[in-house]
Amino acid sequence: MSRLLRASAVMAAGTMVSRVTGFVRTMVLAAAIGTATMGDAYNAAYAIPYSILDLLLLGVLSSVVVPMIVKAQQHDPDGGRAYEQRLMTLATVALAIVAVLAVLAAPVLIDLYTTNWNADSHKFQVAVRLAQFILPQLAFFGIGAVAGAILNTRDRFAAPMWAPVLNNIVVIGVLMVFLLTTPASSRTDVDQISNGDLALIGLGTTAGIVAQAIILIVALKRVGFSFMPRFDVRNARLGEIGKAGAWTIGYTVITQLGFMLTTNLSSAAGDAVPGHGISPYTYAFQLFQLPYGVIGVSVITAMLPRMSRAVGELRYDDVRAEFGSSVRLISSVMVPVSLMIMVLGPAITVPIYAHGATPTADAVYIGNVLQVYGLALVPFAIFQLLLRVFYSFGDTRTPVFVGAGTVAVNAVLMLAFNAVLSPEYAVMGLALAYAISYAVGALGAWILASRRVQGLGGWQIGAAMTRMYMAALPTAVLALGSVWLVQQMFGGLNFVNSLIILAVGGGVGGLVYLAVAHRMRIPEVSSIVGMVAGRVGR
Repeated sequence: MSRLLRASAVMAAGTMVSRVTGFVRTMVLAAAIGTATMGDAYNAAYAIPYSILDLLLLGVLSSVVVPMIVKAQQHDPDGGRAYEQRLMTLATVALAIVAVLAVLAAPVLIDLYTTNWNADSHKFQVAVRLAQFILPQLAFFGIGAVAGAILNTRDRFAAPMWAPVLNNIVVIGVLMVFLLTTPASSRTDVDQISNGDLALIGLGTTAGIVAQAIILIVALKRVGFSFMPRFDVRNARLGEIGKAGAWTIGYTVITQLGFMLTTNLSSAAGDAVPGHGISPYTYAFQLFQLPYGVIGVSVITAMLPRMSRAVGELRYDDVRAEFGSSVRLISSVMVPVSLMIMVLGPAITVPIYAHGATPTADAVYIGNVLQVYGLALVPFAIFQLLLRVFYSFGDTRTPVFVGAGTVAVNAVLMLAFNAVLSPEYAVMGLALAYAISYAVGALGAWILASRRVQGLGGWQIGAAMTRMYMAALPTAVLALGSVWLVQQMFGGLNFVNSLIILAVGGGVGGLVYLAVAHRMRIPEVSSIVGMVAGRVGR
């Protein structure tokens, strides 16, 4: 537990700064272009490279490449150095080709991810132009991802978590220049924005990823990795990667089909009710991902290499222990945060987004979507942990079937909610479908993973999580009371009222949870409190 906590703390610190600067970036973006036509065009274009990366690299990276690098480090005479160089060479060449093809196919990609955007409309053309400026980042993001994977297998977690901070700082600078130099009417209206302004925000977005990749390459060199292009792909074990990776790519294809349906439904909602489309979905989802990104990703990144080693040495008791520790550690944070998000959603989003081109009403709607996403936080995090159990065994097939079932449930629910809800509530329906589907998917994955390792300690984990929910109830009540009291005393939500609600419901409420959980002797919370107290004492 202590090793996992220390490694996770290093990464969580970097990820926290990354997410905070990411919030600033999103705040500036929302203030600059709003949540209507220009906002939807940018967010549609911005979503595409990450979808392609999920499809081609990132899923394979976590499920196949990390275990393969660990295996090479354990068994190759040179400690896996040549193997790492082959992977870097292969990723660089392959992703450069993919980036070029994606830029050429930008009109087709935008058409796939949106609904009812006429090819002759300015909205479609602006989205295409932005995609052409943003898609070249594919190559640099992929190179950085491989570099980060190599660093993680060497237990160097700081750089991959801190590099995105530089990315955010670069993009914030670009957006500030755009905000200050472009008239408000041109910034928010796809009919008036110039190609030069599109180039500024599009290429500026790509420049941030380039800076991030450079930082990771420098970090690799500092741990003794010297890149030498190697084209002897016969020794890259592509057959083994392909055999395992084919299933992972199948999983990502399925999830991206679900995401494509989401963007199509949300884009249609945005056409019907401006400000209720892709942009509120994107901004709410980014906030929803924050707790998982800070805690969940940090724990998983530290857990997967150790779990892979334990599987390789047939230490299944250690696999169960690693999984149980990870679930309890993540849940100790996710449980109270999920309840606070469900209560405080609009109070969170108004201070962040209600600036410039984004009116308070649109920021409140983003908060409403976020409230629904709060239901998904715990099941989503556990679902991701369960997939890593299969990946540590080199099993990439089972997650495909689990993912297919989850996406199928999500798709059916999205279509059903979209049919019965009016467009102004459509994106909230998408969030509800997401929450239900991941709860179902987590249950199915748990049953299958438990069979694989002869039990996951479900009763112990369930008992621990029950105590966490009991400890978090006073915090939820305090948060709910703060929302009611402030609105009764000062009226509707605005910047100041929201900050008061967050200070009481979030700040004081968080301290209440820590105190109650510490008194209830929940070990994970006690460990976090002890670590913080020790650092403050020093």
